[in-house]
Amino acid sequence: MDWSRWHGSATERDAFVAELIDICHNVGFFMVVNHGIESSFTTSVFDMMQDLFALPTGQKLLIDKNNSRHFRGWEKVGSEYTNNRPDMREQVDTWSEHPARDGDVDPNYLRLLGPNQWLPDEVLPGFKDLTLEWFAKLGSLADEILGALSMGLGLTEDHLRNLFGEECMSLTKFIHYPPTPAGAAGVNAHHDAGFLTVLAAGQTPGLEVQSPSGDWIPVPIVPDAFVINLGEMLQGISQNYLVATPHRVITEQTRFSAGYFHGPSLHTSLAPLPLAESFADAVAASPRHTAAGFMAQAAETNAGVADMSSEHMPDTYGSQLWNYFRRSYPDVVAKHYSS
Repeated sequence: MDWSRWHGSATERDAFVAELIDICHNVGFFMVVNHGIESSFTTSVFDMMQDLFALPTGQKLLIDKNNSRHFRGWEKVGSEYTNNRPDMREQVDTWSEHPARDGDVDPNYLRLLGPNQWLPDEVLPGFKDLTLEWFAKLGSLADEILGALSMGLGLTEDHLRNLFGEECMSLTKFIHYPPTPAGAAGVNAHHDAGFLTVLAAGQTPGLEVQSPSGDWIPVPIVPDAFVINLGEMLQGISQNYLVATPHRVITEQTRFSAGYFHGPSLHTSLAPLPLAESFADAVAASPRHTAAGFMAQAAETNAGVADMSSEHMPDTYGSQLWNYFRRSYPDVVAKHYSS
């Protein structure tokens, strides 16, 4: 998708929006080019990641995620679990920073608010500044994408963005995938938990998207493109008109990628959007859309619920994130929230 069309004439914008919403209804994944983010900036982020993951383990442990009750920092390969299976990737997570709440605050999802862990400049020069710039640039692009999706759903351009409220919680994930061992996955098949993902996929293949027929399709490498996919929250509030599509990573080579996950306030309601009846009719006419589920919670997986077949839909974004952390990081939960 040529994002410059979004900034074209009214006629061109309308045609672009119609094409985009059709893709998001039927596929849930697309790539954008001509998005306005300089290739030199993305290159600088990948150069930083090369240096970051080449650091000795002792230096990476300075920001060990196990020491953060807000689930931020570095984690070794195999630390995160998807559907109770370890992911064969090493990563550093930083979230939007807000004042920390007490460790026993209610609702429990407010415990996610807090500071990041930053490597000092003497260990990795520019790490914090470059990460914050990544947040800002990709956040602006994500807001534009939300505007186009709003219009495609027959809403005002600012409708989805206005839902986001204050103290928004977005995630930047810097990822290093070693070659995937036989029978495993760099990240196992999943839906993204949030609203919207903007991914710089790098120059190494490995990302795969599942088609409606169940086939796994490699995502091609397109220079200077960002891969965009929708999360379960947009699927939920559109009542399954938009789809969160399963995807995974299996790579034969060392691979780096940088993801940005655009999210609202933790208090944001996940009530259905005020859509025209035609959208519900389209869902009702499609067995695939009608049956679209969500990622199973840990207890559901243990009880035998299939990976992405949960009927449970949280009522707030914060509840969705808290469920995600509880199933993905049992060791961190056990250390900081054993009660």
